[in-house]
Amino acid sequence: MKFHAWGAAGEVTGSCHILEIGGRTLVLDAGLFQGRRKESFEKNRKKPMDPRQADAVILSHAHMDHAGDLPTWVRGGYRGAIHCTAPTRDLAELMLRDSAHIQMQDLVHVNKRRRREGKSAFEPLYEEADCAATIELVRTHRYGEFFEPMPGVRAHFVDAGHMLGSASVVLDVEVAGKTRRIVFSGDIGHKGSPLLDPPTIPGGADVVIMECTYGDRLHEPRPEAEGILQRAAAEVIHLGGKLLIPAFAVGRTQEIVYHLNRLFEDHKLPPLDVFVDSPLAVSVTEVFKEHADVLNDAVRARVVQEADRNPFGFQRLTYIRDVEESKALNLRNTPCAIISASGMCEAGRILHHLKNNLGKPNTTVLFVGFQAESTLGRKLLDGINPVPIFGEMVSVRARMQRAEGFSGHADRDGLLDWIDGVRARGSVERVFLVHGEIEPRNAFAESLKGRGFRQVEKPMQGDRFEF
Repeated sequence: MKFHAWGAAGEVTGSCHILEIGGRTLVLDAGLFQGRRKESFEKNRKKPMDPRQADAVILSHAHMDHAGDLPTWVRGGYRGAIHCTAPTRDLAELMLRDSAHIQMQDLVHVNKRRRREGKSAFEPLYEEADCAATIELVRTHRYGEFFEPMPGVRAHFVDAGHMLGSASVVLDVEVAGKTRRIVFSGDIGHKGSPLLDPPTIPGGADVVIMECTYGDRLHEPRPEAEGILQRAAAEVIHLGGKLLIPAFAVGRTQEIVYHLNRLFEDHKLPPLDVFVDSPLAVSVTEVFKEHADVLNDAVRARVVQEADRNPFGFQRLTYIRDVEESKALNLRNTPCAIISASGMCEAGRILHHLKNNLGKPNTTVLFVGFQAESTLGRKLLDGINPVPIFGEMVSVRARMQRAEGFSGHADRDGLLDWIDGVRARGSVERVFLVHGEIEPRNAFAESLKGRGFRQVEKPMQGDRFEF
């Protein structure tokens, strides 16, 4: 067996990992790289192999840095099955179509400039027809249901607790008459999510391919994160400003809405208009309701049995699809909170709200998720001023705050608990650390070695290993 590291190797984006087993090839995730536009453009056009030569794809979850490159594989000739959970399929369909739409919109502006400069026009990575062809290849499986992605490999999913439908992938491989178990963690969830059950620990492994996004730090407890949200909202009410919350349309938006709803119900916040300004988030919230069976018991009961107390909707909450309604938010002169994608401020309507409000001292930007290197979100958190938005330099007078306790990723202790749990159910001979920037990954590797894990690998893109 061979492991070929490709995406999310020494970085936190573009997840893609290749296993060669018995002369066949299995692809784990096919995500888009997100970061500097030029770098993203170049990286997202490279493939670790000819897509026509891949035998199967297994998808851990629907976030774009794990699923967003699937249509380019299909456009390149991949015709095998794509295995995932049913919620992941439904979310991925929405997100991929949205990604294709955004690409076309972006290229309209980019190609106008290139034509003026006498340069050839760029083509999108994929179009909506490629997304439709991708979804046709999807085969869904319940947690714990065994399936055979290719001969000699028996697989099943366990709940990763990261987002709706997210999974760790368990592969039992027949080699020379023996069964070897490979586990791909996917993104491991943060315990204590108000919406999801905690991660399920896979039952042992010989080899683990493991994320380590927060391998060097701890999150503040969720009640503390909710306190940060409460204080940020109260402050903009006092100052008459706006609270901007960049949040991914899937998972994070629904959790922030849930927490705001609870703060209002508990009378911990005075009335405040809240807008979810993301057409995708509106559709995603409907998928959450359709797949309430994979939410935790308390939330499922409210969604299914208590329609009047729906945690994803309350009196002063407005979901916005229409672009004119979105633009009208910039003309508001009364306090409000605006939750908008994307979570790293690299695309979507959040860019318009930032451009219009970063220069105002009564604006607060609250980051509730990881900000990858070189993204606009990271630049704002790092205090860079001014920052580029739509080709213009925008001065920053707004306040920046962070609440990592809302993260969908486990922190260092959560990651250690997970891998310790895997080892407790069977020996772990080798660990490959992926989906982590260099410093957090190095720190987490040392933590693992200190706990007796002897073979801890830190692959970079293009590295190959045999086991």
